[in-house]
Amino acid sequence: MRLKTALRALVVACTLVAAAGCRQEAGNTNAGGAASVKPTPSKKDAAALPENGFKAQISVADPPAKLRAGQKATLQVKVKNVSDAQWYARGGEVNTFPDNRFYIAAGDRWLKADGQTLVTNMDGRYGLQRDLKPGEEEDVPLQITAPKEPGDYVLEVDLIQEQVAWFSDKGSPTARVKVTVVR
Repeated sequence: MRLKTALRALVVACTLVAAAGCRQEAGNTNAGGAASVKPTPSKKDAAALPENGFKAQISVADPPAKLRAGQKATLQVKVKNVSDAQWYARGGEVNTFPDNRFYIAAGDRWLKADGQTLVTNMDGRYGLQRDLKPGEEEDVPLQITAPKEPGDYVLEVDLIQEQVAWFSDKGSPTARVKVTVVR
């Protein structure tokens, strides 16, 4: 009995909230006088960065010159917002996407010694912990895993706005480090 009463109260509350939202929108009319229901997006809502927002300065403090095959290591990566757009760490103040869409993260790729041939495109990822205004910077602990085959490699560190683009694909420079992988 209590459960039924609670469910009825919930349904009534939801109905009242929905009705209030419709009344607020009813004041918006188009030229024909009909009510238009058009959400007003906020710049703080989750969204892809504008094209000019994909500009970063990335550096790696004390990068390893040598790692064992398959060894994990944590790099201290400094990222600086050198764009004129604010970066929202979680894609916006109102992020409703459980799949991390629009999150901004540091990530790395391993390239062969020529710096061109991709070995792996998805190694470590670590999201920004706070929003960064233009000119602000943050240190990011990025865990990497060395390739399984010994040899000379280039570790490339970049930023990504998840499910949008790598910053380097939009023209932003990456940080590159030469690493020798041994058995």
